[in-house]
Amino acid sequence: MALWTVHGDGRQLVDEAVVGSGERLSWPLTVGFGLQHLIAMFGTTMLVPLLTGFPASTTLLLSGLGTLLFLLITRNRVPAYLGASVAFVVPMGAAVDHGGAGQGALLGAIMMVGLVVCTFGVAVKALGVRLLETAMPPVVTGGIVLMIGLSLAPQAVSSFGVQPVPAAITLVIVVLATVLSRGMSRRLAVLLGVLGGWISAALLGQVDPARLDAVARAPWFGLPELVSPQLHLSAVPFVAPMVLVVLAELVGNVKAVAAMSGRNLDGQVGDALIGGGLATALAGAGGGSALSSNAPNVGVMAAARVYSTAACMIAAVGAVLLAFCPKLSALISTMPLGVFGGALFVVVGVLALVGVRIWSEAGVDFADPVNLTVLGTALVAGVGDLTLSLGALRLTGLVWGSIGIVLVYPVLRGLADTISTHREV
Repeated sequence: MALWTVHGDGRQLVDEAVVGSGERLSWPLTVGFGLQHLIAMFGTTMLVPLLTGFPASTTLLLSGLGTLLFLLITRNRVPAYLGASVAFVVPMGAAVDHGGAGQGALLGAIMMVGLVVCTFGVAVKALGVRLLETAMPPVVTGGIVLMIGLSLAPQAVSSFGVQPVPAAITLVIVVLATVLSRGMSRRLAVLLGVLGGWISAALLGQVDPARLDAVARAPWFGLPELVSPQLHLSAVPFVAPMVLVVLAELVGNVKAVAAMSGRNLDGQVGDALIGGGLATALAGAGGGSALSSNAPNVGVMAAARVYSTAACMIAAVGAVLLAFCPKLSALISTMPLGVFGGALFVVVGVLALVGVRIWSEAGVDFADPVNLTVLGTALVAGVGDLTLSLGALRLTGLVWGSIGIVLVYPVLRGLADTISTHREV
């Protein structure tokens, strides 16, 4: 039995057609959509190891392998790319500065986070969808998706401002291709925009010469450096709160894809948590940065309306190949930061509005003071990247926002409903 059925004739798409997770187009087109995913994940997946001191090629390798593992465990039903999580940068830095954690201890903590997330996935599968509906109703998942999307807005704006001309060219091409074109040019709008912005940056002399020199010096083949983890308690208190962020991101990915593709994927949430948790544990075991569902890739799917896991697989295989080919990896790293920012403007905006769509379709009442105050406060904390220290422990905005949406909201919702019931009696 084939892993994917061919959508239509595999070459043409009706404007409003949605390519499902179990479908694919012709392989040349699928490779094109895979390249969009590869470009969408490359910026953060290469940035995080530079900020945390992990080998970049190793993170790239384990990101690709982790995504393939995720697709295998979810049986090709949940499209996703698992890239390096930016949310781990601050807590890992705090673990080094205040806890004296070494690289091995950080990797051990990442492994523990992955295993705990996997345990939650097993619980969801054992207890059924009702547990998910109770813990994460649409008002919660919509808030998570909106927060994750908007939390990337500062990165998009700062990247755009570094090189505004190629960034603007990228943005204009993506928007015009999405709004005015039809067929494949609309679906591949992000790839077309990035290529156009990249070429314009080269013509304007805004491609970093040092990176071009690095392409010339880089060998065609090289082995990624593997690093062994150590189970040491020095890093655990700093990294443990990230369990909540990874859970929120993985569930948000499933809910966003479900809302955009018109499919009920609640039954796959347990598998997604198991797959995402094992992928993160694998990254920690080999020396890679922590992995989670990469928000720009979800935005790419929303813009293209192509949710084929075949495209995610192509991106994952591409990441593995790049990890063993320093020259190609160096070539992609020449993509100007402004071009990346121009593309991010669209994809993170689309993702954020998917959260609003989840709220709208669920009929969330924003005249309700609990919805207004708790969700509004949590979103400001997450989007504004509120970073506070509790002793030596530093918690970032995504942690505070996730706490507010996933933990505090259900408690206050229950209290408010109980008080209202007593008053009526």
